[in-house]
Amino acid sequence: MTSPDVPNRQPTVVTLKSHLTFTLYSGLALLVLYTLLRVALLAYNRDLIGDSPAAVFAEAFFNGLRFDLRLVVFACIPLLLSLLSHRAMVARGFHRLWLTGFASLTLFLGITELDFYREFHQRLNSLVFQYFQEDLRTVASMLWNGFPVGRYLLAWALATWLLYWLFARIDLASRPRVVAAHHHGAPWYMRGTVFFLCLVVAVIAARGHVRQGPPLRWGDAYTTDSIFANHLGLNASLSLADAAKHHFGAHRDNAWKATMPDEQARALTREMLLTPHDKLVDADSAVIRRDSTPPAEGTLPIRNVVVILMESFAGHSVGALGSPIEGITPNFDRLAKEGLLFDRFFSNGTHTHQGMFATMACFPNLPGFEYLMRMPEGAHQFSGLPQQLSARGFDDLYVYNGNFQWDNQSGFFSNQGMTRFIGREDFIDPVFMDPTWGVSDQDMFDRGAAELARMPADKPFYALLQTLSNHTPYALPENLPVEPVTDQGGLNDHLTAMRYADWALGQFFDKVKKEPYYKDTLFVLVGDHGFGGHQQLTEMDLFRFNVPLLLIGPGVQEKFGSVNHTVGTQVDVVPTIMGRLGGETRHQCWGRDLLNLPEGDTGIGVIKPSGSDQTVAIVTAERILVQPKDFEPSQYRYRLGAEPKAERETGAIDPKLKQYLEAFLQTATTSLLDNTAGVKDSK
Repeated sequence: MTSPDVPNRQPTVVTLKSHLTFTLYSGLALLVLYTLLRVALLAYNRDLIGDSPAAVFAEAFFNGLRFDLRLVVFACIPLLLSLLSHRAMVARGFHRLWLTGFASLTLFLGITELDFYREFHQRLNSLVFQYFQEDLRTVASMLWNGFPVGRYLLAWALATWLLYWLFARIDLASRPRVVAAHHHGAPWYMRGTVFFLCLVVAVIAARGHVRQGPPLRWGDAYTTDSIFANHLGLNASLSLADAAKHHFGAHRDNAWKATMPDEQARALTREMLLTPHDKLVDADSAVIRRDSTPPAEGTLPIRNVVVILMESFAGHSVGALGSPIEGITPNFDRLAKEGLLFDRFFSNGTHTHQGMFATMACFPNLPGFEYLMRMPEGAHQFSGLPQQLSARGFDDLYVYNGNFQWDNQSGFFSNQGMTRFIGREDFIDPVFMDPTWGVSDQDMFDRGAAELARMPADKPFYALLQTLSNHTPYALPENLPVEPVTDQGGLNDHLTAMRYADWALGQFFDKVKKEPYYKDTLFVLVGDHGFGGHQQLTEMDLFRFNVPLLLIGPGVQEKFGSVNHTVGTQVDVVPTIMGRLGGETRHQCWGRDLLNLPEGDTGIGVIKPSGSDQTVAIVTAERILVQPKDFEPSQYRYRLGAEPKAERETGAIDPKLKQYLEAFLQTATTSLLDNTAGVKDSK
């Protein structure tokens, strides 16, 4: 890179004052850059501003300035160290290149975060590293087809050139106008004194405050009632660096640490999960291994089970759950009138792999094990639907749009007992093939209906059908059978894909209702996770967790009604299915049969987002208690449906909820590490 103003063609003359001036102005330039990135993030996600006053965002920018200042200190370390040597101070070419490279890298992360935050409502975190541990070709295709990568790269290259030009101008402007003929630089003791003073200032700036205690942490940005404003106060580069530290460290170091004696944790977990229909077995070696025998009056005349895991099927856009956005899920809404809808149901995590192992293996999403299916502990035996139904002689089927190597689905579910997989490579002449993920939802459902019709009539079966079209880059058939959504701003593409997935679901049920097995089959429809809406509910953002659970089958409405307000999460799906089949079952599910809870029990669930964020939460019918790592918990009263709302409770938190949350995580983590989370110990 060259510029007519780059001062490389004349002898470099640097005084102590000019070096300090160059360092100061370069730091200010970086602060301006990071402030502009924060402005861009605010503007790009302006739908989330809501009714928050301007003062809230002014506070967010002040908080952000403190985090940005820490990053600037890191950028200026080579310049500060140069104070110890006049020869190093004169090396302005290196300083300019270093500052340009540092600024360019952090600018790249800031540009990347614009869409990352819109998609996940999180600052950059370990999801970045997880995606790139997958098939790079698929990841590259998702990024290229889902986002304006070319324009971003062009803008980044141009901005990098401008940054180099800017630092060159700062260099030129900071040069002394008049220098003594025999200038040899400041004496060493003066440079040393200035270095010491600068070091003190840099340490204070990097700490973020002068009080006692730990330096500035991410929780220090949470000073307002607006979750978006709090997130805005963070810094992309620092967030990603912190995520890298946790991600590439030993994962056991990131696991939930014991907070109470093991016996107390076991007792609380059992109090939380066991019901009068459960009988503990192997109590000394397993926390919640039990024999469950549901009452006969709660069973259904069903022979088969079909679980449909709907990609990104967020509750806030489902009409049957009160969505103010009309016409996104008309087919699901119609089906909801034929079955039992749970309207306070949540995913255990915020990515598909968590929805898969929570729903089918009934094991929760734990800190440090968010990517369980790809980790060594994922090879353990659990006690989910494959184990329980294969033991009863059920045939199995798994139909999916994409490649089963993604998220190690084939390896994980094969190990759990599934045998028949139909994925991307098994479709011939599909209606549409997404270049990134696979066939369309209508192709997947058409194949699923055909395969179910061919299942042997002399044996019961269970099946998992998983959709995918409602996932970025939202590559849909050219001739869409539904109208695109055009009035929801940044959610238009997502909601169009959701409407299309709903249409494909309706086509599937129109087919299977004509089959003879339909009258003997329990259909379980559940979202794998949600996605952000036009607002954020609590710092955990319940919109990303709230999904529908719908049961359709013979006798469902007659016995259980049409709507159930019990709180549940995906780990409750398997016990609820087994409760409808009836008979004694030995299992160690970390959930409960939602239709056989004790009188007055309104349900409870533990949830955690993807990524390196170690925040966890426990949800009841009216409250959510959010526990960030190393910070005090917060408690909210929330409401879902047509008028969603969340208000932070300023009084004391519920100590029982906090105990339940800590005990649940402690015992589940210990069981996973000890390989005692299944029906049999496998130490």
